[in-house]
Amino acid sequence: MQSQEKMTLGKPSHTNERVLSKLNELYREAFAHDGFAEIRVDIRILRRRQKEVILHYGKQYRFVVNYDPADDIAGAQPIKPEAGCSESA
Repeated sequence: MQSQEKMTLGKPSHTNERVLSKLNELYREAFAHDGFAEIRVDIRILRRRQKEVILHYGKQYRFVVNYDPADDIAGAQPIKPEAGCSESA
């Protein structure tokens, strides 16, 4: 059975920056791993203008983030690949 690390304690106080920071940390760990690695991101809509973000990487890292469609990250432009990188859709 997959272990879970619950990151939500009490009221939601997580921000998109905290989620992105954790995702960056997991990516670096996966990239440095000498073998296969898989990271998955699930986003679910909750009540009261919130979203639950779950990062799957061996464990589950759960965040509840307040959601406002006017937030900067909601309208952010996608990151363009660096030179020499290919983009697949």
